[in-house]
Amino acid sequence: MAIGPDYKSGLIALNRFGFGARGGSSDDLASAASDPRGFIKAELARPNVALLQSTGLQSAAENLRKLFAYRAELQRVRRAAGGEKEPDDAFIQATYRSEVLARYQRQFSADPGFVERLTAFWSNHFCVSISKDQTQRVTAGAFEREAIRPHVLGRFADMLRAVEQHPTMLHYLDNQLSFGPGSPAGRNRKVGLNENLAREILELHTLGVDGGYAQADVTSLARIITGWTYGGPQRGNGEAGAFLFLANAHEPGAHDLLGKTYAADGVRQGEQALDDIARHSSTAKFIATKFARHFVADHPPPALVAKLADVFRKTDGDLRALTFALVDDDEAWTAPLTKMRSPQEFLMATTRLLGRMPESPLPMNGALQQLGHFVWQPPGPNGYTDRADAWASPEGMKLRLDVAMQIARRIASPPDANDLLDVALGPAASQETRDAVRRAESKQQALALLFMSPEFQRR
Repeated sequence: MAIGPDYKSGLIALNRFGFGARGGSSDDLASAASDPRGFIKAELARPNVALLQSTGLQSAAENLRKLFAYRAELQRVRRAAGGEKEPDDAFIQATYRSEVLARYQRQFSADPGFVERLTAFWSNHFCVSISKDQTQRVTAGAFEREAIRPHVLGRFADMLRAVEQHPTMLHYLDNQLSFGPGSPAGRNRKVGLNENLAREILELHTLGVDGGYAQADVTSLARIITGWTYGGPQRGNGEAGAFLFLANAHEPGAHDLLGKTYAADGVRQGEQALDDIARHSSTAKFIATKFARHFVADHPPPALVAKLADVFRKTDGDLRALTFALVDDDEAWTAPLTKMRSPQEFLMATTRLLGRMPESPLPMNGALQQLGHFVWQPPGPNGYTDRADAWASPEGMKLRLDVAMQIARRIASPPDANDLLDVALGPAASQETRDAVRRAESKQQALALLFMSPEFQRR
């Protein structure tokens, strides 16, 4: 069946920019096909569309205070060694699961899900990992809600500051262990710099590995952000669990960074440095390239990257303007659907199409564990890759097929896959896909074949 231009663009709107069509009575594909760009832009226009508030979700600071109290009680019990029962740590796992479930439910219900895709992109760009320790596990979700979501359609500089001053990022990259060698605390404790956060700010968060910085800049930025930590049981000042600037741990004096001298100015010294890095031309190019690579192609059109970088520079890092520039560019709609849905995108697309709101995070968590794409658990500070070849390996596709079959078999009364095919793909479905689904030996097999079809897997 020929692909009509409206339905082709509607499919791109849903799959390239969103999480795919929802089953039931949503009629997402028809709505997207009627005005593809307007369908996407309508979501961007909603006030506070990226914010996520849900009953039971608490701030990172509140969760850290609970963790501090749990650890203090654990120490007390173990010192007493009197046979007392150790305190229950179930809240640690429960906190993580509640955050993940809230994320899944928002992705499921969003139409078309472009803002949620933006949130996932920026959360992966500024990634943290629950595999580090309990601190990460109880704050990773709050980090996304507090440092990423409020700025998804705001200014990059504001997101950058919120991220780098958030307790989750400070702890993930060990800045609470960094002391100015010339500071009172550094001299007294005989401890010095930890360059982890400074290095990743330059290499992964802003300029990029080829962004024109040197090792001297890493060291200088590390000095500039000494004293950036968070309140805790051992740091008497400030609110427990919240950002804290320790003046006695901050390296005194002026510091040179990327050709500019930053005068001694306490916490403002680091904030001014971040503002300037956010406006750097290398940051504009790095962000534009990564943005286009995520949404359009592994090797994005150079003209599109140049346009996005120009918008980033001229608008002082306005991410709303950057996002609209992407949606308004013809190349974002005409580039072939060569990107592969990541495991998280794939599973959410199947969940939306089946119309089954997640009531527990466990089924999807288990499937993501199989597929190697667990939420907030990337293999390193560079986040998960979104290049097609990383997910389209023979082993990776076999695992997807296994998961697709598992999903289909868990459904007590499977829906008709031919009907779902029209909901998800409409006229964009190839004859080969239609024939494969129609000739399936069972309803479960038909669903799995639909989920594994090129039109469903590619975005």
